Amino acid sequence: MLMTAFGGLMWLIFTAMLVLAVAALVLAAIAREDAYRAADKQNKMFWLIILGVTVAVNLLVPMLFLQLAGLVATIVFFVDVRPALRQVSGGGGGRRGGSSSDGPYGPYNGGR
Repeated sequence: MLMTAFGGLMWLIFTAMLVLAVAALVLAAIAREDAYRAADKQNKMFWLIILGVTVAVNLLVPMLFLQLAGLVATIVFFVDVRPALRQVSGGGGGRRGGSSSDGPYGPYNGGR
C-alpha cells in the first residue's frame, strides 16, 4: 500500500512538472521576439528549444535527473524571463495607472 501511494505521488509530481513545462513553452512561444532582446535575455529560439526539450524529456524519457534539469529551466523561465518580458511588453497586469474613478471608457466625472 505504501508503494502504491508513493507511485501515485510520483505520478502527480511528474504530471505537474509536465504541465509547468508545457505552460512555459506556450508562454515562450507567444511572446514577441523583440521583447527578449529588449529584456536582455536569451533569444526566443533558445527558450523554445530548451523548453521543447524539457517537454519531450518529460513525455518520452522518464529519467529523474533530466526531468529535474528541465524543471530548473522551467523555473528560471517563470521567475526571471517571463517577468522581464511582461515588463518590457507593457503587460504588467492589473491596473496600469489611472485613478480609482476610471471607468471602461475613461475617467468618470459624476455626470458633469
